[in-house]
Amino acid sequence: MRTNPSPDPIRILHRLRWTLGLFILALILSGITAFPLQREMEQIAAFRGLENVAPAAAGNGFDRWILIIRDGLRESYSRHPWLAYGTDWLAFAHLAIAVFFIGPFRDPVRNVWVLQAGLIACALIIPLALICGAVREIPMGWRLIDCTFGVIGALPLYYCLSLTRALERNPTFVGDDVRRL
Repeated sequence: MRTNPSPDPIRILHRLRWTLGLFILALILSGITAFPLQREMEQIAAFRGLENVAPAAAGNGFDRWILIIRDGLRESYSRHPWLAYGTDWLAFAHLAIAVFFIGPFRDPVRNVWVLQAGLIACALIIPLALICGAVREIPMGWRLIDCTFGVIGALPLYYCLSLTRALERNPTFVGDDVRRL
């Protein structure tokens, strides 16, 4: 009876690093985009031809929501500019979380806990979006879009976790050697 040889740990590690690198990049990009929220909303409204349109005059629910956000940011930031500091911290949190994933990028077996914590955080996005979104009167469609970030984020993390488990089972893999690969 023939047994399948163990998968090549170097190939497994390359797949894991590629996937995790894209995940880290996504965290960084989503963090960076949280800094200029007002300018981004102004640009989205302009792109949709809504520069001088009031939310009540919007042609559809999506445009109305974009204009509500744009006008809310205009009013809030002009009267209380310090409120933007909260979204600056949100942006920073994305960047800080991305740093944690460098651990499993370098040595996934020793830092498997980071992947597990990331999966838990992805799962917690769903109740947060549904509960806090309702409290903050965020439209249900938008809350469901927010929930997809948890699902989409969990996919690469689960894949990386399964690759890490394959590395753990591989008899030729030695954890201390991973940093040299």
